[in-house]
Amino acid sequence: MNTRQTGGNVTNRRLWRLLAAVLAIGLVAAACTSDDDNGDENGTGGGGQQEGGLLEEIRARGELRCGVNDAVPGFGFIDEDGNNVGFDVDFCKVIATAILGDPDAIDYRPIGVEQRFTALQSAEIDVLVRNTTWTATRDGAEGAAFATTTFYDGQGIMVRADSGFEALEDLDGAAVCVLSGTTTELNLASVFNGRGIDYEAQSFPDNDTLREAFIAEQCDAWTSDKSQLAGVRSTFPEDQGGPDSLTILDETISKEPLGPLVRDGDQDFFDAVNWAVLATIHAEEFGITSANVDDFLASDNPAILRFLGQEVPGDDGAAVFDPQLDLDTDFAQNIVRAVGNYGEIYERHIGRETPLGLSRGLNNLWTADPPGLLYAPPYV
Repeated sequence: MNTRQTGGNVTNRRLWRLLAAVLAIGLVAAACTSDDDNGDENGTGGGGQQEGGLLEEIRARGELRCGVNDAVPGFGFIDEDGNNVGFDVDFCKVIATAILGDPDAIDYRPIGVEQRFTALQSAEIDVLVRNTTWTATRDGAEGAAFATTTFYDGQGIMVRADSGFEALEDLDGAAVCVLSGTTTELNLASVFNGRGIDYEAQSFPDNDTLREAFIAEQCDAWTSDKSQLAGVRSTFPEDQGGPDSLTILDETISKEPLGPLVRDGDQDFFDAVNWAVLATIHAEEFGITSANVDDFLASDNPAILRFLGQEVPGDDGAAVFDPQLDLDTDFAQNIVRAVGNYGEIYERHIGRETPLGLSRGLNNLWTADPPGLLYAPPYV
């Protein structure tokens, strides 16, 4: 009897010691956490981000820091009045409208090709919307997460119209201008070396320097995304022959899906950016534009009512659908009103009636004839 009691007491004492140790560890961890919190007078921890994530930080700041290009006509450039304009710039507006309800609440930050990932990782910018190709390496090695593709592009070659170059093989022995540190440079080497085409790569750190070299005929051809080449061609100086003096070869030598990217680790912000972009595609699928959005507010289509943040009739009465994205329930309606649907954005900056004159092609809706690759997941 006594033996059993003693054994039980020993067991109890062991349990109490174990419990005390666990409690002590918990107190130490709590103290360390408290010290870390007190060490940042803004209460943002070591990363400079407020509790609640980047969405709350942006709302507290009152503006979105959007990394853009300022030298690619049609996509991201500075107009005569000093404004940032272009296809990519409009997607900055789409994101700002979704988060802040204001398409103009943006701090545009021009980012060079070699600084774009550093600027994102260091939190100099919140989101990068700057002709950047989605690749496995960038997804894995750059601490970046790519949202829905906004433009399906491909790499091409631009030459002078009177050069006699009509195909890649004609460029054997030619000098080719290319931006350094890009997938463009890697694709050029892969394709030309793979086909046994001898060439000399002339690498430059930015488009302005590359353009000057091309005008000075330091290279015979210019390779980049076809959309970017179309933009350069559209503004080529008249004293150098103007747009008609240049031609873009037919062949496309790579896949270049371009779209917004954010830092890894903040799923709420990623979702907000992603669904802001998808809202422009949804709107075009529904036929909703900035001009007719009011006509759809009393639609009898529940999917449209959910999309626009309107009450949807149901068995328990009418209710507004909330997709739990930490955005206003009418964020998509706000985007369409302020910026337009995908088709409007495309035609405004790079479509057939613009100097770039680009057809939709792969950037058509999946329901179009011929169909493209744009496809938005459903809300429910």
